[in-house]
Amino acid sequence: KMTLPPPIPPRPELLRSPRGSFGWLEDRLLHEQWLARIGTDASALLLLLALAADRHGASFFSRARMASALGVDLSRVDSALTRLRSEGLIDHRPWRCGAR
Repeated sequence: KMTLPPPIPPRPELLRSPRGSFGWLEDRLLHEQWLARIGTDASALLLLLALAADRHGASFFSRARMASALGVDLSRVDSALTRLRSEGLIDHRPWRCGAR
């Protein structure tokens, strides 16, 4: 049996390995068509939340900070949050100091 050599990336200098903080997303988001289903704003917000998440998967960005990071207005963030919650991909509640 002939063994094929491993594939060589077109630009090996661009290969990366995680450094510092590292965020992840489940591959089912791609393979089960979730990204197409939820749309671009919700996909971008999901990516942002994954990148901003702590080791428990929780992000504490305010809606205003989300909007600023994505370069969109609050109404688009609110719509994306609603979409992600309705699909069961996230849970969200406004944070208040001392609230549980």
